[in-house]
Amino acid sequence: MIEIRNLTFTYPDGTVAFESVDLSIPPGSIFLVCGPNGSGKSSLLKAMAGLLKPQQGEITVTGCPDEGKKGKLKSPTFGLVFQNPEHQILGETVKEDVSLGLKYMGLPEQEIEKRVFEALEFCNLLHLAEKPCHLLSGGEKKRLSIASVLAMKPRVFLLDEPFANLDYPSTRSVLDCLIRLNREGHTLVVATHDLDVVAPYATALAILNNGRVACVSHRPEELFPGLEKYGVRPPCYALYGLRPAARIMS
Repeated sequence: MIEIRNLTFTYPDGTVAFESVDLSIPPGSIFLVCGPNGSGKSSLLKAMAGLLKPQQGEITVTGCPDEGKKGKLKSPTFGLVFQNPEHQILGETVKEDVSLGLKYMGLPEQEIEKRVFEALEFCNLLHLAEKPCHLLSGGEKKRLSIASVLAMKPRVFLLDEPFANLDYPSTRSVLDCLIRLNREGHTLVVATHDLDVVAPYATALAILNNGRVACVSHRPEELFPGLEKYGVRPPCYALYGLRPAARIMS
């Protein structure tokens, strides 16, 4: 269980990113953090990943196998996938990019090769292992970002607008990766302003408005009727009173 309590972060220029955030995220969930641009979604994920240090509050994870251990972690708790893959991809080739984080973790070469192979295979990138990263499509770059995080074996994936600027086939391929990650036991925390793609699979939904949690529910559809007042468009199927196939079959 991830418990976020009274979390507050203000940037040096005085801009409040988020304030007094309280959230409980169950293990194995697909937890959506939704809100318009500037609501604090990305900053919250960065704080969870340790890239921002909140001035107030705490984040605790119960049942983490790495709690209390010192030195380099062999399995980090959180793995952040940035909205823009260009901000995350550092390697010259696909294979090299996935291996960089593993080398930083201090893993032996044999383990690195094993994890790189498994991550590329999972994200359907094995056939592109030697391809230069700058020649990849937008969807391939997004899946590469996911593969690089997956190789480090985090317990929780933090995904910032994972479907931004993707066409339909790329969106489907990324969504397939995320669904399979969740089915294998990973917790997914997804920041988005667009609910159409991922809402049918969500197990919880929190709305951020001006940096504060406006509402939260473990039955996301209960919040759909009131989303527009927070600057969030409900999923198209909800506007017509329909239920998605994913929800019906779950």
